[in-house]
Amino acid sequence: MPKIAPAAAAAPVASPAPPSANYLKSLAKDAPSGLVVFLVALPLCLGISLASGAPLLSGIITGIVGGVLVSWLSGSQLSVSGPAAGLTAIMVSAISTLGTFEAVLAATVVAGLVQLALGFLKAGIIGMYFPSSVIKGMLAAIGLILILKQIPHFLGADTDYFEDMSFLQFNGQNTFSAIAAAGEAISWGSALIGVISLLVLMAWESKPVRSNAALKLVPGALIVVVLSILLNLLLSSLAPELQVRPEHLVKLPQISSFGDLTRELRLPDWSALTRGSTYVVAFTIAIVASIETLLSVEAVDKLDPHKRHTPQNRELKAQGIGNLVSGLLGGLPLTAVIVRSSANINAGGQTKMSAFIHGLLLLGSLLFLSSVLNLIPLSALAAVLLMVGFKLTKPALFRTQWRLGWDQFLPFFVTVVAILFTDLLKGVGVGLAVGIFYILKANLESAYYFHSEPTRDSRVLHLKLSEHVSFLNKASLVTTFERITPGTKLILDGTDSEVIDYDVLEAIENFRLTAAERDIELEIRGIRQVEALGH
Repeated sequence: MPKIAPAAAAAPVASPAPPSANYLKSLAKDAPSGLVVFLVALPLCLGISLASGAPLLSGIITGIVGGVLVSWLSGSQLSVSGPAAGLTAIMVSAISTLGTFEAVLAATVVAGLVQLALGFLKAGIIGMYFPSSVIKGMLAAIGLILILKQIPHFLGADTDYFEDMSFLQFNGQNTFSAIAAAGEAISWGSALIGVISLLVLMAWESKPVRSNAALKLVPGALIVVVLSILLNLLLSSLAPELQVRPEHLVKLPQISSFGDLTRELRLPDWSALTRGSTYVVAFTIAIVASIETLLSVEAVDKLDPHKRHTPQNRELKAQGIGNLVSGLLGGLPLTAVIVRSSANINAGGQTKMSAFIHGLLLLGSLLFLSSVLNLIPLSALAAVLLMVGFKLTKPALFRTQWRLGWDQFLPFFVTVVAILFTDLLKGVGVGLAVGIFYILKANLESAYYFHSEPTRDSRVLHLKLSEHVSFLNKASLVTTFERITPGTKLILDGTDSEVIDYDVLEAIENFRLTAAERDIELEIRGIRQVEALGH
């Protein structure tokens, strides 16, 4: 009887998607989480549209496609797809190069086809080769950037688009000069609502609220949004000079009929396909969107409390179809987005239903609720993102990486600093270079050998790790784990290993957590570090 499924039949996921019955079972957690993600995503969709020089509606369309369509095509249970700040500079350049937004829509459709091809060519394996320290540095950097970037909106002193994740902004300022300028132009009504919103969110995280079964079902972001609208209406009556100014409120396009919607939609200009520059733009969008997606899903898997593994090639295919549909409907290019995904996880999301619900809410808001949503102060939404940012970059994360040693801390810290002062892709590239430096110092010999245990029980397999196992061996090891069939006993032997990279230890620990669910009996020998990971 075979112990390892043949390569052609091997499933690329370590943990299968839960059956539909589980989606209904987790709805009590997914519905509130979907609402939180919607509240975070709405201004970001609008802001990225503005930053890209595209129609406001295009960002909403992208968010709807990401939530309603890509959530079900993706193998990830918790990632959320939509327009990404990392593509804004590319979009500005693309519109300038091709002349019209409609021509860029045609390029986006082509980019979706390129991503589909990358998925079928199994190019997603590259996502397995980002070191854990770099991914954690990326998460911490995004948390810091969220905090720094939301301060001007929190104070009601920034009128540009809502999300600009790069250090150098399009308005000529940088992250720190924007904060300094905000300190001199505070809108006290916005600031008051922001402070009250933040205090409410902090109270909602306290033990008395979290231990209350009824209160726990209500997301703090919903309380903050409703309260902020009421506070602003109260200010308009009692202290009009403190009322939040229109430019500091959510701005959703007013659509009251199907005719309004069709008039707002933009369609691709297919004549652009006769120009070579269109394909240059398409390949640029496809490659950058794919890298951002792979980085995001790898980060989401690390944040997932259930340690589920996202199949990267399936993710590329899902993103490809999403970009194809988004381009056809007049939307921006989309990626898996870590900010919204982090908000989803922090709000208690369990399955892809939360991302789907967020997409439905975006669609419903566009059709029915724009007049109500346009009353929400941006400072209240900034408070929500401040809490998300803090959870991503807690001091405990820095202390943990420091205790792991220089080979983990330095790539982590360099990634944080590089992203903070450049942008996501450049910062990850710098961090990756530092991580590779440490890897190249190590011995890259074969990670393990695999054989049947010489016993009467043919179900027993022995996987013996070599003297040094680096993160470059992670993909091979995870693939081997995935091919082990149910009913097998696996002896994972690290008694001869002097160094096992932290990324590999994480992969082993994730496999240990799911082995019983897959009917695999796991015996670990000589790998005491796994027990110390604290999962």
